[in-house]
Amino acid sequence: MILLDLQLPKLDGQEVLKEIKKSEKLKIIPVVVLTTSETEADIKEAYRNYTNSYLLKPIDFDEFKKMIEHVGFYWFIWNRHPWRDDCE
Repeated sequence: MILLDLQLPKLDGQEVLKEIKKSEKLKIIPVVVLTTSETEADIKEAYRNYTNSYLLKPIDFDEFKKMIEHVGFYWFIWNRHPWRDDCE
């Protein structure tokens, strides 16, 4: 899983997302946008660029920690991945 912030210091996170999803090797990796942007335009653009999930970063550190734990639990425990057993 790739956690991607849209507010990167030197790159546009949306452009990074586009490049990931263009790559044959990388596009199978789930991308979770984790950002402070609540704008509808950013959310729509991220999904048009094939993000797998869009999450708002909590301001409170304890809430942020809890969110990361839940995200990890979901993607790595509950979610089924085709590449777990037979994809490389």
